[in-house]
Amino acid sequence: MRPRIRKTILVIHVIASVALLGEVWALTVLNTAAALTEDTGLAHAAYGLMPALVFAGGMPLSLVALATGVVLGLTSRWGVFRHLWVAAKFVLLVGVICLGMFLFDPEGMTAATAGGRAAGDARQWGQVAVPAAQAVLLVTATALSVFKPRRRPRPVQAAAVTAGQ
Repeated sequence: MRPRIRKTILVIHVIASVALLGEVWALTVLNTAAALTEDTGLAHAAYGLMPALVFAGGMPLSLVALATGVVLGLTSRWGVFRHLWVAAKFVLLVGVICLGMFLFDPEGMTAATAGGRAAGDARQWGQVAVPAAQAVLLVTATALSVFKPRRRPRPVQAAAVTAGQ
């Protein structure tokens, strides 16, 4: 890949990754505020705002970060699974996406707080934990990008099996 194209993809990757971390942080703050407030109207409004953040920010940014990361891995000396830190970043980003898809439920929280009802504490704090865990995964991926541990995965050696042995 030409250097200019590679650098452009790298810039897009960095921007999407940093923006995704900001979006996840915003979700963590909104969830924490909704869990701590006694004002059920404020909690309902916070939960109502979260799907817009997820669909306008989280989903597109995570997919752009994933796609550009794979392209960079496939077209550079780092590879996708050649170095453990690159493979770890890939797994961490997939983990962020899976947490968001399977455990984060702002629509359910909006429904739970409709009409001035209070959502259960355990459910509210569970919703705080999901984006907080995503933030930890994204910070870890960022640290791996900066420090780039040079360890490589061990090659898998096929056992030589012969008929006489």
